[in-house]
Amino acid sequence: MSTTLNQTWFMTQRQLTAILRQPAYLVITLIQPVIWLFLFGSLFRKVVELPGFGAGSYLDYLVPGVVVMSAVSSNMWAGMGTLEEIERGTLNRFLTTPVSRAALMNANVVQQGISTAIQSVVIVLLGKIGGADYPGGIGGLLILVVASIVLGTVFGACSNALGMLVRQRESIIGINTFLLLPLTFLSSAFMAPALMPSWMRHIADFNPINWALVAGRSAMSADPDWGDVLSRGGALLALAAAAVWLSTRTFRSYQKSV
Repeated sequence: MSTTLNQTWFMTQRQLTAILRQPAYLVITLIQPVIWLFLFGSLFRKVVELPGFGAGSYLDYLVPGVVVMSAVSSNMWAGMGTLEEIERGTLNRFLTTPVSRAALMNANVVQQGISTAIQSVVIVLLGKIGGADYPGGIGGLLILVVASIVLGTVFGACSNALGMLVRQRESIIGINTFLLLPLTFLSSAFMAPALMPSWMRHIADFNPINWALVAGRSAMSADPDWGDVLSRGGALLALAAAAVWLSTRTFRSYQKSV
């Protein structure tokens, strides 16, 4: 286990180095969340005046939604990196080394988790600058960031598995484009559940994006509901473990095919 962890970190450092050599990529990944935060925050700021919304300001409500949506949208493309390494032959060369197969597969997920954490912190800070209030303090914000990382792990691991299975960029792009907005709008990312149609609320109960939102928003409130935090957080952890297992199994199938 110790060897696998060390090798995973080594492979993660390799991927982080590649990202740091492309500073333009880091800037681009933050532009879209900034647009969501301030454009949507300004456009829908009067939504809180609707009876039953239950938030002090729309920016307060929106920040967790943007954090979670950013985690999903960035991690959904993890499979593209895996596919690129397959096409370049890099992955096959690593298969000739004694490095752990779990380390090869999970390094991408760990790198995405670190990127998600940094991205989430930046969004929270921008929200604070814009006037958002976080009654839950540092503890609540930490739970929101952890929830976004775990949710990102779910989508990152599934994206890796998808890349191994389809091995086509067009398929990954098509599936991600199809899933992102429906999954987001079938959650409480931008609208309070009380104002959503009943059928959307029922779907949201089974949506992992909504689990992260419920856990994060509850922890960030002045009076957290720890039952919601633990139940939704536990469900996310279980789903993340299943996604990582699926990703690893898919990688082993790929290994047998080369």
